[in-house]
Amino acid sequence: MLIKEKSERNTLEMVSLEGLVPQDHLLRKIDCAVDFTHIYDFVVDLYCADNGRPSVDPVVLFKMVLIQHLYGIPSLRRTVEEINMNIAYRWFLGYLLNEPVPHFATISYNFRHRFSEDTIEKVFTWILFEAQKSGYLSPEVVFMDGTHIKANANINKKMKKAIPSAAKAYEEQLMQEINEDRMAHGKKPFDGNSGGGEGGGRETTVSTTDPESGMFRKGDHKHCFAYEAHTVCDRHNFILDTVVTSGNVHDSVAFDALYEKVTARFPEIRIVTMDAGYKTPWICKRIIDDGRIPSLPYKRPMTKKGFHEWYKYVYDEYLDIVICPEYKSLLYSTTNRKGYREYKSLQYQCATCGTRHLCTESRGCQKTVTRHIWEDYIEQAEDIRHSPQGKESYRLRSQTIERVFADAKEKYGMRYTPYRGLKRVSMWVRLKYAAMNLKKLAMWKWKAAYRRFFITISVSVLKRTPAALLHNRGSLTV
Repeated sequence: MLIKEKSERNTLEMVSLEGLVPQDHLLRKIDCAVDFTHIYDFVVDLYCADNGRPSVDPVVLFKMVLIQHLYGIPSLRRTVEEINMNIAYRWFLGYLLNEPVPHFATISYNFRHRFSEDTIEKVFTWILFEAQKSGYLSPEVVFMDGTHIKANANINKKMKKAIPSAAKAYEEQLMQEINEDRMAHGKKPFDGNSGGGEGGGRETTVSTTDPESGMFRKGDHKHCFAYEAHTVCDRHNFILDTVVTSGNVHDSVAFDALYEKVTARFPEIRIVTMDAGYKTPWICKRIIDDGRIPSLPYKRPMTKKGFHEWYKYVYDEYLDIVICPEYKSLLYSTTNRKGYREYKSLQYQCATCGTRHLCTESRGCQKTVTRHIWEDYIEQAEDIRHSPQGKESYRLRSQTIERVFADAKEKYGMRYTPYRGLKRVSMWVRLKYAAMNLKKLAMWKWKAAYRRFFITISVSVLKRTPAALLHNRGSLTV
């Protein structure tokens, strides 16, 4: 039987938002998980106490931005459109069905001119503290990596620009140890800085649309301007901290700033798990000297194809020489400004060697092997890699930091950024990570309360069941 429904669009109804939002909705779980009135403590100094026009509630502004990040909505304009039509969003903000929501320009203005990076940092830290207070953080083992975010910049609008070479954080310490090593070998110490800061500068491609982004290319992907979010998470995928740089900054260069921030916040960190891009002498040295364990994978040596493998050149620590595959000695020559000791062969020995074509193409018939003055720390990291502890922590990397990046890009819209400038992109990334932490915290708290509820019901039923009935069932005991 054909039934035609009536179209009653102009009918007036008495409804309550509370009854229209499902009890297990995500925003209900988030609203129960944390007390959003804490946001007032972070922004009270940014408003005048007794003068000026009435403001939009700052909690509402932050909730609107959290809705944008939780649901991966690409822009604030689109977010306001969705809030206007979505009953659950209105319930979360505390707005009635006919009540106008703030204009998207109001949100944008406040986050551009009023709320600073420090305010966003306080919100991020507050949510992280709530997770720690609930016992969900496990910062003893952390996972560090970086992911690229495509910048809002046209690849065709670019120019070449000379920029100064950035000084390494460890440059002073490295130069001091280089000079100590040279003097120990009877060499004259260097004057000035190490080789990392020499040369004055380098030429790079800069976007004219967003000069603070950097040119990035990985694998077979085409060139694009991008930012990179260097991130640390724990074994439960809670994001502990992040540092955003331009896309052409290597992971190992951004390591120091991120490592200092996360270890200051969580001094109980014991194991730092990273990929091969972080396997440098300085990073291994810094982590080991701090009493922590670096968990790093095998890094393929950059040797020439068809030549002797790197492991065929053996270092003799007692004699301070390198022994080549033909059992000839390569003697210490010098320690260069980059911190590498150079060991060179005797020319007359190489000239008559039958495997010289597998060793060197030098016209002077001389092979040079280099070894960093901090190479011992790399060898310690290799020993850790083969240990059960190192294998177990690195095995979890694909389930932790890689999963964080996959979720951030596919579910939360972090593949592209609509903002320009390092400051605004950093605030955008930190708010997105705060939303991800908040969602995980709310889901875990909800599940814990759900389990407690059923355990309470089960115990109550067992207490009311006659003991004789439980005895006859056999499978139940009191």
